[in-house]
Amino acid sequence: MVSSLDGFIAKKDDTVDWLKSVDTYENGITLTAEEIDLYVKNIDCYVMGSKTYETALRLGWPYGNKPVFVISHRDLASEKDSVSFYNGDLSKLINQILKPKYDNIWVVGGAVLTKQIINLKLADILIRSIMPIIIGEGTLFFDFIGEEYKLHLQDVKAYNDGMVELTYTFKHD
Repeated sequence: MVSSLDGFIAKKDDTVDWLKSVDTYENGITLTAEEIDLYVKNIDCYVMGSKTYETALRLGWPYGNKPVFVISHRDLASEKDSVSFYNGDLSKLINQILKPKYDNIWVVGGAVLTKQIINLKLADILIRSIMPIIIGEGTLFFDFIGEEYKLHLQDVKAYNDGMVELTYTFKHD
């Protein structure tokens, strides 16, 4: 998930135009197109909420033809052959439907879905990318998650556009 420094994933009006940084950090990593392609190739399928799905469609659909499972209580129409909609038990979807077929399941967001995935202890890794901006208000990445979770810092990367990526593993009991 990508957030502002103050923890928001979208502005108050649900826009995400701030995701493209105009900052520069001289000591940061510059990703090549090949590195990005390799990273994306390792993802087997995506799980996202309906707002994230609608935002992705609006922004140009970066998920290619990989299977995408959209969690929604609304009756949405699919604009992509690779998209399926799901309204049911998340544990069943992840553990019984997706895990037997896919090794690397990437939960893209949004905030409500991410909170549910964490609270159901369905996540193994949390990658949080922080953009060099303070938005001030909007949709929070976490809004009162309700439990304490122990994490282990696995990796930290700083990119040339000022974005910082934190990778944590969950320490499930």
